[in-house]
Amino acid sequence: MTKASLEQHKTDASGVELQPASIDIWDKKYRLKAKSGQVIDHTIDDTFKRVASALAAVEQTSEKQDHWYTEFLWALRNGAIPAGRIISNAGAREHKPATSTINCTVSGTIPDSMKGILTEVHDAGLTLKAGCGIGYEFSTLRPKGAFVSGAGAYTSGPLSFMDIFDAMCFTVSSAGGRRGAQMGTFDIAHPDIVDFIQSKRENGRLRQFNLSCLVTDAFMQAVRNDADWELLFPALATEIDDANSQITWRYWPCREGYVTNDKGEVACKVFRTLPARRLWNLIMSSTYDYAEPGFILIDRINEMNNNWFCEEIRATNPCGEQPLPPYGSCLLGSINLTRFVEQPFSASVRFNWEQFRRVVSIFSRMLDNVVDIHGLPLGEQGHEIEYKRRHGMGFLGLGSVLAMMQMKYGSKDSLAFTERVSREMAEVGWETGVELAIEKGPAPIMQDEFTVDKEMLAKRPEMETDGYQSGDRVRGSILMAKYSRYMQQFPDELTDKIAEHGARYSHHTSIAPTGTISLSLANNASNGIEPSFAHLYSRNVIREGRKTKEKIDVLSFELLEYRRLVNPASTPNDDNNELPDYFVSADSITPKQHVDVQAAAQRWVDSSISKTANVPTDYPFEDFEDIYMYAYEKGLKGCTTFRFNPDAFQGVLVKEEDLENTTYRFTLGNGEMVEARGNEEIEYDGETHTAANLFDALKEGYYGKF
Repeated sequence: MTKASLEQHKTDASGVELQPASIDIWDKKYRLKAKSGQVIDHTIDDTFKRVASALAAVEQTSEKQDHWYTEFLWALRNGAIPAGRIISNAGAREHKPATSTINCTVSGTIPDSMKGILTEVHDAGLTLKAGCGIGYEFSTLRPKGAFVSGAGAYTSGPLSFMDIFDAMCFTVSSAGGRRGAQMGTFDIAHPDIVDFIQSKRENGRLRQFNLSCLVTDAFMQAVRNDADWELLFPALATEIDDANSQITWRYWPCREGYVTNDKGEVACKVFRTLPARRLWNLIMSSTYDYAEPGFILIDRINEMNNNWFCEEIRATNPCGEQPLPPYGSCLLGSINLTRFVEQPFSASVRFNWEQFRRVVSIFSRMLDNVVDIHGLPLGEQGHEIEYKRRHGMGFLGLGSVLAMMQMKYGSKDSLAFTERVSREMAEVGWETGVELAIEKGPAPIMQDEFTVDKEMLAKRPEMETDGYQSGDRVRGSILMAKYSRYMQQFPDELTDKIAEHGARYSHHTSIAPTGTISLSLANNASNGIEPSFAHLYSRNVIREGRKTKEKIDVLSFELLEYRRLVNPASTPNDDNNELPDYFVSADSITPKQHVDVQAAAQRWVDSSISKTANVPTDYPFEDFEDIYMYAYEKGLKGCTTFRFNPDAFQGVLVKEEDLENTTYRFTLGNGEMVEARGNEEIEYDGETHTAANLFDALKEGYYGKF
């Protein structure tokens, strides 16, 4: 970038000087440039104008287009931040015709056949090429060693096929210049669950995946009761007739070709039984050491799903905040909460709720308009997003705002504030959804009628009390407004309107991780619902052409703001310029406080929340495993933790003291051992690397492949 262009980005809208890293990330990821490299977005405000224009063009008349362009641009300038694919690709079709405005998707259900698996690999490749991440469930594939009658051989199991998806993702993302993102989910009762849990212990394996177990209420109760747990898979007809087979009935995502009962359950063969706590301890130890697998409470997700009557969710997008049906897409956006804090760090500090509600309402329309320019590559994906029009609005900067309002993250007042932000966003969003349904028409799912059956009545017994019986036909708007467990917490005044008119979208809220948009467009306000990782730390970023990741130094937004308004010399861990005690960072917060904050928001979030509880390296394992049971008891839909473990990998965000205290050992070609601290710079292969990044790249096998 030229000196002149840097001057144009000297400050953000709050008056805080933008960090070089913020400008750099915008320039590399979101700024529109022609194929020749010619700059089209000269300023960040030009980026906002491009996006506002593209989304307003969806409106039906020129008068509405002009009006909503002005409103959308105002919202973008006042805290509305669409997700990265929208910022990057909306209004850019002339320069990037094959890209999508959708961040992530979920694949179709993967059939248990070679043709079906390879078809999904093909579809996933097209999806990743369009710039979308993708999630899959792999427990639909028969376990390792099972007989394949058509091939006359025994299968190598789901993990071996996951390796194919992993290699495809790395190849496509390397060619396209943007790292591919994938999520692999796996049923806690699948016979290969142990292999799945331990898969990342092998250096370099499945590194293009996040992994999560689909954990059921039945499993959690078995852990609590120290009971046995059955590992099973749908039975072949010959196995059902075999007197030596133990058969049990349970839900399974694929029913075609299997024996089912009138409740929709599939006959499954029990492969083996083990103590539930043994499996639990295996998950906990793997998560403690490797931060994976994640923990998706799948029964809670389906119980609270607005589309409970026509969806059975088994997978999520790569970061877990969007549980989705087959071919579902996550259309995301976040509101920067720091933009609504007035007179921060003072006795007169306040949050501007009126302006917040206005931004939420305008942003709801903006995100709905993205559906009409989605650019998804598969017809099934297009149908799914157009039929239900779901999106996920969330927020970023919560941790920064709590500091600016002099609250400690995880305290009682911070929980009350978090719940109010989430509730106000939900209420305004659904009121706007009804208004849009009246103006433009509801999502088609709202107008369609669905047949009541035994499975539906078993899920919602109150429907029988209300007079419904098998065979009745009921509109989707009624099934959502009156029988969604999520919608039932809203006043009748709102749900009556949704039942009558429908809503423009089936889902409205989801709190995503916002690492790069927080750093770039929000000047490093805290990520999503998280506290700031630290207030002065390093971020590892992928640079095209570099052989390892590059370490860049960044400051938190609240520290920048505190320096501007209170004390220009303030620095973490400086006794002479000490920060107030409400300047907390991720690992100074107890795991239960992390869960409490997530629970405060989850009640009003109809999809899910991506959140990570950071724990210190020396955190006791016995206390660590309690976090997950506590998350289950608090009604969360998922839980993820991160513990810095240099023996396994290095995270995206790192503290200087962690690097300083970690020694890495390199073995040279002649057998000589060289040691270096993580933050030391090493000259290798014509480039300068930090010891930590070089070690990680060599160990994981991605050195020189960016």
